[in-house]
Amino acid sequence: MARRAHKHAQQDSGDAADSSANASAKKREAHGDSTPEPLGQNVNGLSLAARGATLIDAFTGETIYSKNADQVFYPASTTKILTALLVIEEGNLEQEVIVQPDDTKVEPSAVGLKPGDHYTRRQMLYALMLKSANDVAQALARDNAGSIAAFAEKMNKRAKELGATSSHFNNPHGLPDANHYTTPHDLAIIAREAMDQPLFRQIVSTQFHQWIACDGSTEQLRNHNHLLFDFPGCTGLKTGYTVKAQQVLVSSALRNNREVISVVMHSDKPGIWEDSKQLLSFGLLHLPDGPLFD
Repeated sequence: MARRAHKHAQQDSGDAADSSANASAKKREAHGDSTPEPLGQNVNGLSLAARGATLIDAFTGETIYSKNADQVFYPASTTKILTALLVIEEGNLEQEVIVQPDDTKVEPSAVGLKPGDHYTRRQMLYALMLKSANDVAQALARDNAGSIAAFAEKMNKRAKELGATSSHFNNPHGLPDANHYTTPHDLAIIAREAMDQPLFRQIVSTQFHQWIACDGSTEQLRNHNHLLFDFPGCTGLKTGYTVKAQQVLVSSALRNNREVISVVMHSDKPGIWEDSKQLLSFGLLHLPDGPLFD
């Protein structure tokens, strides 16, 4: 199948710098030491609050737009896209996960797991992606790999297999860690792979889901992704926030059998919503005419 080239909308992100300088800049940004690009730069009518962003064709993987897409940032809870991907790829989703004491000590976002609780991997995936539950991320990672360190190794291996080579992951939830970072480009690659999984796609497009705890109590989980409620065609994905990461959002939209994935990193509110709406709208209007593949 022949892949059609897209017209790229590029913002200057220092690509002319030599590789050693670029590597140093990435390391500085990962530790919060780099000088950011000015906010709100305007290219092709797009004015984004995000310091880094990218927009890709979900079907071909080609870049439509980028702004500092190869600069490293903290991903916060968008990390859970890769966590969910690994759990789904492992399979056996009706297998129960037995909660251990250490799983319950991760804050702040949680569903209140208690030692000895047991839930299927499938149940936990909904809490992971809608509630963004860090205790669930911890439990799923330990269940998957035996320890958080071992799961982080799997995360890094899978990321590199996908071509996300400028990233490094140290945990399954995205809580602050100087050695836990990614780029808009890498995050888009990971999200695109995850969206190829039907269950992942189903979960991240779910607006509400009832969580039934082991003690019989219930909680209505509401997806943190506001675009599912107010952007027609949104197919889901994941929010993230920490003080160091600021606002992060990976989002996707499908219209007329065309789908795009956007990533905005180190933005603000309402920046993540407005930036993402701009990007998704731009992408859906600037995909090539005719069939994507010959």
